[in-house]
Amino acid sequence: MKLIKKILSKSYAPSWLILQIDLVFVAFSVVLAYLLRFNFNIDKQEFSGLLPNIFAFVSVRLVLFYFTKTYHGVVRYTSTQDAKRIFISLTAGTMIISAANAAYYYNNLTEFVPFSIIIGEYFATALMMSSFRLFVKIIYSEIKTFDVEKKNVVIYGAGESGLITKRTIDHDKESRKKIICFFDDDQKKSDKSLEGVKIYNFDDDFDHIISKYKIDELIIAIQDNMSRKRKEEIVDRCIKNHIHVKIVPSANSWINGGFSAQQIKDVNIEDLLERDPIQLNQEEILIQLSDKTILVTGASGSIGSELVRQIIRFYPKQIILVDQAETPLYELELELKEQSSYINMIAVIADVTNKRKMEQIISKYKPEIIYHAAAYKHVPLMEDNPIEAVVTNIQGTKNMADLAIKHHVKKFVFISTDKAVNPTNVMGASKRIAEIYVQSLNGYLRNTKSGVTSFITTRFGNVLGSNGSVIPRFRRQIEAGGPVTVTHPEICRYFMTIPEASQLILEAGMMGKGGEIYVFDMGEPVKIVDLAKKMIHLSGFKAGHDIQITFTGLRPGEKIKEELLNNKEKTLPTHHAKIMIGKVREYPFEMVYREITELLEMAETENETRVVAKMKVVVPEFISNNSVFEELDKMSLSSELNFNQSYSDK
Repeated sequence: MKLIKKILSKSYAPSWLILQIDLVFVAFSVVLAYLLRFNFNIDKQEFSGLLPNIFAFVSVRLVLFYFTKTYHGVVRYTSTQDAKRIFISLTAGTMIISAANAAYYYNNLTEFVPFSIIIGEYFATALMMSSFRLFVKIIYSEIKTFDVEKKNVVIYGAGESGLITKRTIDHDKESRKKIICFFDDDQKKSDKSLEGVKIYNFDDDFDHIISKYKIDELIIAIQDNMSRKRKEEIVDRCIKNHIHVKIVPSANSWINGGFSAQQIKDVNIEDLLERDPIQLNQEEILIQLSDKTILVTGASGSIGSELVRQIIRFYPKQIILVDQAETPLYELELELKEQSSYINMIAVIADVTNKRKMEQIISKYKPEIIYHAAAYKHVPLMEDNPIEAVVTNIQGTKNMADLAIKHHVKKFVFISTDKAVNPTNVMGASKRIAEIYVQSLNGYLRNTKSGVTSFITTRFGNVLGSNGSVIPRFRRQIEAGGPVTVTHPEICRYFMTIPEASQLILEAGMMGKGGEIYVFDMGEPVKIVDLAKKMIHLSGFKAGHDIQITFTGLRPGEKIKEELLNNKEKTLPTHHAKIMIGKVREYPFEMVYREITELLEMAETENETRVVAKMKVVVPEFISNNSVFEELDKMSLSSELNFNQSYSDK
């Protein structure tokens, strides 16, 4: 068998041999047509005309085969193009023979050959030539893969995409997959077949099929919107049975409209954590953003860059991209120029803590809307650098908010975080103080009627794949062979995709009148250790066997569970099901201004302990966790101004 395989892999049948075989088929077809025409009882007179007819048919076919090159293709790789050539050649030859036969009848009042034989030969030759090529192709394919171990594969989705997937795998020369069956949720398709492959119901027959055939791989081939929950159910059942899961990408991502086996990709964790697409109020957002000058701070960050991508879809007059990170900002600018026809964008290197520089930018471009996404966000790092957290997250926000009022910006949308709720770390507390500032400032403007700016805050949890987040880190650790490090067995986090978060920011910014803190519906929290296990399994490994999971302990300032204020007692609904208004305590601006001014003055002294102590005064619910600043919670803060008491005295 190996010798045959070696010969077949290096040799091709010569064209003259294929031509001779085809002509033999023609001659045999004429004989067969004669036998059928005369019911297998040919007398001497009819038999005498057989040889001339064979010669006539073979001669005509030879000429047509030569001109259409039916014998030039490599038989083992027969394609629809080869079938097309055979059809054209045989049809043209049959028409020539029929015309000649009609002319002969017209002159001699008798047929040279019965028309039934012409028709019989046509169909018999077509069948033989096609069957021969298909037979060779199948035999070659079987011999080539005879000693190749194949994976048993099932396809989930017995629709058009599933059929295309099957054909693609079947035609892939390098494929080592054997399609066992289709799975589908449509009961009407159960026990039917698709190109000879049986269809089963996933829920009813999954266990039976995988035990009977020892399935290695399942390919999800559903192009219609498939719910995240259903996708996760399928993947979970496959993981429990050690079945590798792949997915067919969306049809709009197929290369030039075509699909190849190489495009079938592994299911990744983002596919399972993505939620159903959100519905935006496109018309209202278009009214708000089109023909407006918009400024985005932190424009090259995870959220900032996606905000920019979303905003340019609504044709703003101009968009100003502000960030202090040179390379990411440059890469974003190149990306937007390459992938979008929108050209009215300006990238500016600047730091929001530099008020003079930011005023130059705002006075020059006169933005009507500001999306403030610039911030330091990494909890452990800010726990070690609290002064930087205060300066960037609080001073930077204050600078932008104050300048927005001074230069008559109509809307200021501040991007906050779930870590601002009952903060246990410096980063969360700094964002909460920034929230307090913009909300109290909005109240001051409303009460005094002294400005046109509306301040809106948006608050949400972790975003999938953001710079430095857990998923990219786990992926790097898995690629390195482990271990995968999780801080605590019970730690949970909310997750949202970057596009979804950015779209909800635009929606909240559109609906906000000023002073609201919008809370996004983050769905159900995800246990991080389960996330790690699932990522390991989706990468083709076994957790605890191929790759270990180790627990490193909570990092400084880290919570086991984050909060969003997304329960009904603490939120108010809006017209959008995924956006709520947090019922958050409001403070008088005069007091907030005084306390934050003192905090920022303390930051200039570089005394981290005094700065964090002051933050705890401004945010009484700020209780440090697993941090050196826990000692401050045990100390008496009577020497400090008690922010909460001062508010009560008012």
